[in-house]
Amino acid sequence: MTTTVKIDSKVGGGPAAALEPHVLALYSRPGARVVFIGEMAHIERTQPAPDTDGQPSVKMRISSLEIAAKEQEGAVRQALQALYLQRTAAGTLDEHGQVILTESTLKMTGGLLTEIETARLRAGLAHWARYARNSATTPNLVLSEVLHELRTVADGLYAVLDRAAVAGDDD
Repeated sequence: MTTTVKIDSKVGGGPAAALEPHVLALYSRPGARVVFIGEMAHIERTQPAPDTDGQPSVKMRISSLEIAAKEQEGAVRQALQALYLQRTAAGTLDEHGQVILTESTLKMTGGLLTEIETARLRAGLAHWARYARNSATTPNLVLSEVLHELRTVADGLYAVLDRAAVAGDDD
């Protein structure tokens, strides 16, 4: 069962004050979009009783926001793109444990080295997190198997970091 997120439509306090200078411009331009930086706060949680059909949910409210000026929109959009890239970066591992990014992820980086490295690290971490989770949920593993799986994850993470795992390496 997945938890849904609901966004409270009430805007008050600081967010309302930040929107106030823009109301007339927004009203006069139907379909207008604005770029903003904001913060949301958890205000309510719904947890259905066991054995019911209810869906768990969390309600969020905009607690702070600021609208970007025209000359600031590019920088805010770049930040949005960077956050999106970090959240969605994907790839596969080759036979040496190195991350090969997907074509769509590479396109999002725009050829920028830090973005490529961020995407590569995120894709590698996602792979090894899934591997560790699968290993942890395998029933009836004996200690030697658990240690083997742990070493495999450590070696994989070192490969993602682009350095060979060294026996006894503790850093």
